[in-house]
Amino acid sequence: MTLTHLTTDRLTMTPVAVTDFDDLLALWTDADFTRHITGRPMTSEEVWFRLVRDLGQWSLRGYGSWTVRLGETGAYVGNVSVLDHRRLIDPPLTEPELGWGLSPAFQGLGYAREALEAALDWTDAHLPAARTVCMIAPENLASSRLARKVGYRPYARTTYKDQPVELFERSQNPSRAP
Repeated sequence: MTLTHLTTDRLTMTPVAVTDFDDLLALWTDADFTRHITGRPMTSEEVWFRLVRDLGQWSLRGYGSWTVRLGETGAYVGNVSVLDHRRLIDPPLTEPELGWGLSPAFQGLGYAREALEAALDWTDAHLPAARTVCMIAPENLASSRLARKVGYRPYARTTYKDQPVELFERSQNPSRAP
């Protein structure tokens, strides 16, 4: 299996690695970052299991989570992922699921869109899925706007782990909003 490295004008994206643990720990223990995802900061044990899960995605599925860093400085920006979590949700997520999260220090600068578009370009070229999906908390307006800009459209409202979520879908290679 070849682990895919992606680059953009400003970012480098490498498959998540054990050496990313300290950066992941700082991100996932940040209450501002986790408020729309887990609703609370994670423990170091939970972050470790998340990292182990993300490492396994590459081995099992041939895709997974990329660590996003600034190309010039190597500063940790966040993660963008193609996931197969087999979530217990109705309607079921049977297609690859895209997820993204950037450190609050790097939000609002266009990095999330840049990294997400790179991941979607890779997904369109390498995965046979007719569509991808994503799950966003309704109050996470910034992620909902970004999802729409890269071609996602809402298709269902449901609950996941007793919390309301909105499900979005995107066909391969749709036209993207400016």
